[in-house]
Amino acid sequence: MGLDELVVTTMDGAVVEKKVPLPERWLRGFAEVQVIASGMDQRGELAGMAAVRFLRGLPRRGTVWVTQAGRELKVSDRPVPGAVQLAAPNRLGTLLPLLRFATSLRVYGPNDAASSAWELELPGMRYTLTLSPERWRGFSGEGAVLDDLSTDEAEDDADVVGMLLNFEPEVEISLLAARAGISADRVRAALTRLGVAGRVGYDLSEAAHFHRELPYDKDHVILLNPRLARARKLVEAGAVRLEGESATVRTSGGERRVSLADGSCTCEWWWDHRGSRGPCKHVLAARIVARAAVEVSR
Repeated sequence: MGLDELVVTTMDGAVVEKKVPLPERWLRGFAEVQVIASGMDQRGELAGMAAVRFLRGLPRRGTVWVTQAGRELKVSDRPVPGAVQLAAPNRLGTLLPLLRFATSLRVYGPNDAASSAWELELPGMRYTLTLSPERWRGFSGEGAVLDDLSTDEAEDDADVVGMLLNFEPEVEISLLAARAGISADRVRAALTRLGVAGRVGYDLSEAAHFHRELPYDKDHVILLNPRLARARKLVEAGAVRLEGESATVRTSGGERRVSLADGSCTCEWWWDHRGSRGPCKHVLAARIVARAAVEVSR
């Protein structure tokens, strides 16, 4: 293992992996996946040859819903309770070469989104493939981390929690909360920020975070979220006016009305996505100002 490459040598020869710069969207995607995965539960499992039959029997295109039915996974062309949405099933093709080594296949999904995760249990390891809601839709723009990144409290908490990490294979939130003297919810927000910084990952099989250190600049990655950067500019410009549970945000394109209660907005972004890809810049700005107002009143 060198600074610029990794070489693996076997009886059949050598394989060289060269070091390459990661695109910025990949870095943002890494952070988003950790947060999205932490909201998933196991929804189904297949063993042995049943996993082979299931994967090879999937349609290549379109969108299907997968749910557990006895010892099998059932595929439906419409949503059903407890099902996991799977768009462009051909994306699971990377699992096929590993099937002859796998002992089981598990599928994970969240309650309120269309992402999914597919995990092969292999001898001594697991292979996990997390899929975005659509073939054309990456994780870098999902906005799952934006609320936690926008709080000064989470930034301070992340510094404290980060010092308590010790490369544990499983991070215990209750233990961290006791050690740091903060609530479990604040620890979760801090772990989001640490995930963005490349210091925390999420293991679906264990349903727990784990400590790791990825080699990139945490401050740079946080700045890669353009919606958050624009929201902070709106705050700095004094463009937000609070009105009880609502707010008016002044922009170059006119005023936007924000509901703090449900996170809705009158902008085009909200009408296009309805919160499915995180809050818009106006909602973020309003929440930042609202939190600051609460702190001042204390």
